[in-house]
Amino acid sequence: MPTSIDALDLYAKVEDLLGVYEASPRLYAHYLLALREYDFDSLLDVGCGSGEFLSQISNLFFQASMQGIDLSPYMVKEAQKKGVEAYCLNLCDISGKYDVITCVFDMLNYISPKELPNFLNCLKERLKAGGILICDINTLYGFEEIAVGAFAAEDDNRFVTIESDFEDMVYEANFTLFEKKERDCWQRSSQIIKQYYHSPKEIAKLLNAKLIHQEEIALYSEEADKYFLIYSC
Repeated sequence: MPTSIDALDLYAKVEDLLGVYEASPRLYAHYLLALREYDFDSLLDVGCGSGEFLSQISNLFFQASMQGIDLSPYMVKEAQKKGVEAYCLNLCDISGKYDVITCVFDMLNYISPKELPNFLNCLKERLKAGGILICDINTLYGFEEIAVGAFAAEDDNRFVTIESDFEDMVYEANFTLFEKKERDCWQRSSQIIKQYYHSPKEIAKLLNAKLIHQEEIALYSEEADKYFLIYSC
């Protein structure tokens, strides 16, 4: 079963507690350097989240039209607060074609093997001839050694726990969130988020595209936990 919208919204509420914001500048730097090598007039960020990536690159590539889409209504609202042009839409439901499509912070890992062929077909249909896909995905090491286990984090109004495992190329994380409400009452919610391992070659084959750049990135340890990838369509 794919990750639900409710699960994506729950993740959005705790993303800042998970160390993502601390790691994002190092990951974004790879995208910025790559984008400087291309002349492009339009960019679509699929799974734009809170819009932090688009907010940053729009200041550097002001000549280009940039849009973001995400399935989480909560995330889209956060992106729009930053002035990002973001919509709560499925990739296969949008029109228009783009010079560049980005999928940042292992967005493709949220797509199951069953859904991936159709998703990549929709993605390619929205790329102009000669367009490029820039993305990052988790390595096996990232799943097996970095992501699994137990984790807890909190601030004054939130407490989140994560219990996760990786088996048969599927990463499953059980998120439990306690949110402080009025009169010191706490609201509990729980959701399961899944990710799936995909290889760079598998994506190239399904996308019917050429893998023109593959780089290993170590965001959370000394060993590579992500692949940074560029495909030419």
